[in-house]
Amino acid sequence: MITKRIIPCLDVKDGRVVKGVNFLGLADVSSPVKLAKFYSDGGADELVFYDITASAEGRALFTDILTEVARTIFIPLTVGGGINSVADFDRVLKCGADKVSVNSGAIRNPALITEAAKKYGSQCVVISADVKRVDGVFRVFAKGGRENTGMEAISWIRHCVDLGAGEVVLNSIDTDGVKKGFDLEMLDRVSSVVNVPVIASGGAGCMEDFTELFRTLPRVDAGLAASIFHFGEVDICDLKEKLARDGINVRRTAR
Repeated sequence: MITKRIIPCLDVKDGRVVKGVNFLGLADVSSPVKLAKFYSDGGADELVFYDITASAEGRALFTDILTEVARTIFIPLTVGGGINSVADFDRVLKCGADKVSVNSGAIRNPALITEAAKKYGSQCVVISADVKRVDGVFRVFAKGGRENTGMEAISWIRHCVDLGAGEVVLNSIDTDGVKKGFDLEMLDRVSSVVNVPVIASGGAGCMEDFTELFRTLPRVDAGLAASIFHFGEVDICDLKEKLARDGINVRRTAR
């Protein structure tokens, strides 16, 4: 049985971790270095680091903070934000990232996925898709959820995997920060058309939401969350103990 992963997400803006609702109303949370160490020591399986305004501001990802985060933790690190070229992949990997997440850069240049996969391997290339329902259709958004590309999301994600992406992070804008549960409909549609790991992002509000996710959609490989971990509403070790009791295979961590 495949081990399900629990992944905290650090949305970083101006050097600080922030969190909002539906990608809006961002509030300051903490230092990314301090929070990253807390999660690395506290049972997280992996960590995701997004420089959430890099693409919208047309700049490269801040690498000084990233380097410090990578030095602090002992779990796999996925990094995204302002990734527009193979050189950007190289830069963040040299800072200590294990995987690189691309969204807006792949929308502008889908060939970037293939180029990066050929150079670094598909396991290193993560397609991060920010998706929202528009008139009943799943649409892909770019620039941190600010821009509707008009592209239908399911076919786009499948195309990215065909181009070489080795993992999918599905960010539901509709459920982001709402804490009413993961977007199971959207996740079901995506996980049924790709054969790579799918990470659910957006909507977790309690431990039961993770149990529901993995029981309802066994094809989903991991649950990603921010608010409930950042604000101490759910402890990752407690969550894993509950998931194990619920018959879901997770990597247990000694306290």
